[in-house]
Amino acid sequence: MRAPAPAYAVNDGVIDSATTALGSKLDLATELVGEVALHVARDSLVETMLALRDTPGLEYQQLMEIAGVDYPDRGVERFEVVYCLLSLTRNHRIRVHVRSDDTQPVPSVTGLWPVAGWLEREVYDMYGVLFSGNTDLRRILTDYGFRGHPQRKDFPLTGYVEMRYSEEAKRVVYEPVRLAQDFRNFDFMSPWEGAQYVLPGDEKAALPETKGAPTPLSADTIQKADAAQTAKVAPTETKTTETRAQTGAGRAEADATPKPRDPDVNPTPGKGQNQ
Repeated sequence: MRAPAPAYAVNDGVIDSATTALGSKLDLATELVGEVALHVARDSLVETMLALRDTPGLEYQQLMEIAGVDYPDRGVERFEVVYCLLSLTRNHRIRVHVRSDDTQPVPSVTGLWPVAGWLEREVYDMYGVLFSGNTDLRRILTDYGFRGHPQRKDFPLTGYVEMRYSEEAKRVVYEPVRLAQDFRNFDFMSPWEGAQYVLPGDEKAALPETKGAPTPLSADTIQKADAAQTAKVAPTETKTTETRAQTGAGRAEADATPKPRDPDVNPTPGKGQNQ
């Protein structure tokens, strides 16, 4: 039995319906890898979202995510703010793209979806994009006094400052990042070729374990090593005895008589006992 949930709707007619509903607000509509993306003007964002939510046949009721993208090569309006919408009645998703920079604000959609308040704060924190109409536009992921926006392509991976607890000041202090050069010895050699330097413990492999084992040493070195290992272990002689002279065993006499049996040891039944 198949699940009662509706099947994922196809993209047939979505771009045409969006073009009719948005009109001049729509700059570009594309369909790539099975996803529909609408590029709209920044100033008409709120009207676009309202039309996509309330127009019959579209009905994108839920805002799922707001993401940021950085294109530093553009020069102007290097950032894109991407809104991911979901239609619960049609089980279909769509993306809305607007362009901006770090000075021109993007209209907030908190009046349509209150959840956008947290999502817009995240984009502002990571990329520095401003949102007009958001009454609580503060950082949400980084620390107080953090400088810069971590998701920008020109932001250094190490950051500008580092945080630590100071025993002298008895509090958390911020200092410029200091990279210790002792821990920055990078080796870009291929692991299949092998390192050219000697690691600790490699001196144990100077002599081969057994003769004929794979080793980078020369034939003369192998022969000397084999001789040195042979000299360390001296062969031991095995003593064997075969004749009476070596074992010291006595010879039986011709007139020897048997010794009397000890009566306490294994007595013969029926002799000297009452039947």
